[in-house]
This record gives sequence, C-alpha cells and structure tokens, in this order.
Amino acid sequence: MAAAAEGYKTILAPEDEFTHDPGTAENYNESMYFNVFDAGKRAGAWFRLGNRPNQRYAEMSMCVYFPDGRVGFMFARPEISDNSQMNAGGLRIDVVEPFKTLKVTYSGELLVLKEPGQMADPKVAFRNNPRLPCKMEMTYTGLSPMYGGETVKADGTPLEIDPEKSFAKAHYEQHCGAKGFIECGGERLEIDGYGLRDKSWGPRHWQAIEWYRWCPMNFGPDFGMMFNVMGDGKGGVHQSGMVFRDGIYDQIVAAELSSNWDANEYQTDLEAKIRTKSGKEYAVSGKVLSLIPLRNRRTAPDGTELTTRITEAMTEYRCDGKLGYGMSEYLDQIVDGRPMGRLAGY
Repeated sequence: MAAAAEGYKTILAPEDEFTHDPGTAENYNESMYFNVFDAGKRAGAWFRLGNRPNQRYAEMSMCVYFPDGRVGFMFARPEISDNSQMNAGGLRIDVVEPFKTLKVTYSGELLVLKEPGQMADPKVAFRNNPRLPCKMEMTYTGLSPMYGGETVKADGTPLEIDPEKSFAKAHYEQHCGAKGFIECGGERLEIDGYGLRDKSWGPRHWQAIEWYRWCPMNFGPDFGMMFNVMGDGKGGVHQSGMVFRDGIYDQIVAAELSSNWDANEYQTDLEAKIRTKSGKEYAVSGKVLSLIPLRNRRTAPDGTELTTRITEAMTEYRCDGKLGYGMSEYLDQIVDGRPMGRLAGY
C-alpha cells in the first residue's frame, strides 16, 4: 500500500470494493476502471464506470484497441437513481471476491474508428463511423497487493476536502490478469492478458488537476509498473507509483519523464527514469501504438468555459530487456489551445 505522509495513514478494507455513501457533495463520483492487454494479439481495451448519484447520472466509457489499429469507443451518461451498484449504460461490474476476483461485462454499441483521431470532434466521429453491436465479458484476477486507499489523519479522522477542488477522496490500484472476450459486429476477439484496475471515490471535477501523465504497464504475471507524474498547481511536479516484482510493490520515489509529440500535440513516445524506495532504478521506454483523444467540458461558476483533454494511448513498453503493454494516459487542461503539461515540459 502507498505510504502516507507523517501524521496521516492510508486505510483500505474489503468493503471499499463496493459502493459508498455519497454524502451531500453534488459532484460526488465513485468510479472503477479496468484495462487489459493481450501481448500475443497486440490488442487491448479499457472500461470505466463512474457513478455521480447526486447529479443523477453515470459516466460510462468503453474502449477497444483492435490489432489492426482500429479503435472502438463508446461513451454514455445514463441516468441513475442512487449509488447502490456499478451497473449503467450497458457496463456492469461485479465484485466476486474483494481484492481477488472481479467480473466486467458490457452489452451495447461500439463506435469503430479507422482514424481514432476523429474523436477530437465527437460530433464528426459519431457521424462518420459505424456503430456496431458489442458484447464483452472479462474476468480480472488480482496478481499484486493493493496500492493506495483513503488517506486519513493518524487518529482515523477523515480529511476535510473542498469539493470544488477535489479529484478524489480515495484511490487504489492493482495489477491483474484478465481473460475473456470482446464481440463486435460479428468479430470475436479472445483476450488473455494482463492489466491494471483502479477505483476512486469522493468529489471530483475533471478540471481539479492541471495535468498528469499516468502510465500503467505489465510485462507478464510477475512484473508490472505504474508511474504518475502530475502538476501540483503551483508550478511544481508530484511523482508517484510502484513497481510490482517478486510478489510485492516497491514504491516509486522519483520519476523523470520526457515525451515526444505529433502535430496535434498528442504523445508519440516517451522515456522515463524510475527510482524506487528500495533503491532500484529502471529505464522505461514507451511507443504509442494507437491513441484516441477524449475531452471533458464544464462551465465554471464564473462562466468560464473549461476544457480538459485526455489522450488515451495503447503503448508498447520496454524495461529490463522485457517487452510489455499498457497505457499512456495524458490529461491536460487546455489553455489558449495548448495542453498545460506540454507547456510544463512533460
């Protein structure tokens, strides 16, 4: 589990795998995310469901990276009446055994894009690409310990959080094995691979973070990594993450990251130098195989239009002589047409 700062502790219980009392914050979010990559097929997918019960809707996202470079995507905001389950918009998440086994299923449509970059303008993308029937079943099995949880004061008192500046009250992650299938438009993709899942709960605005670079990856059943480089809102940078090896998590204490970009300022490849709490060092290189640009828009109380861009890329990673797959998820607030993380040098 991630270490908390002095005077605080991180707590996580099996019941946290299930839904929580949303309280009164209007922007309360409880979300679960899963990715998976099959190295043999050079294919992958990710799924996210975020309940916003006090706003009476959920955010459902489904993304598939096909072996030939096509990307399937669907997003919906189905109406929900409470926070009793993770089941909306055709996506359902069942906790079979906390921290051990979870099942994710989807039944609905998938927009299949030969040119995923069209999603920069969703209206154009949805008008110009076919929506095909899709069914997915995936079973996730935990390989690693849990990383993260809810940070509280040393005496167990919850932290005071300003909902308007919050991204999450609690967050945890786990490296997993995953097996199942995705059927789309008569095409069936059998998946047997590895991935990472996470869960967050608490008030969330997507605009609460200036930028981050979240890079989870797997090199097999016994070697994985996740590093996150994030702007702290004050001109500085916060680095975090872990290396999964020999059955344990070794916390990342330093992560140096450099990225290369295309004409749209989307990441094309990256290099990272990682140092862990145990003193081990890793050099990581990543090459983007397929990328889809997503966005979130919100009008601030003062009337300012806020735009967040998230580029979701299936990425081929190399580290310690091993080849693996994962994501490079780059989130940026867009200011005067430019991504803030790129302007910060990341």
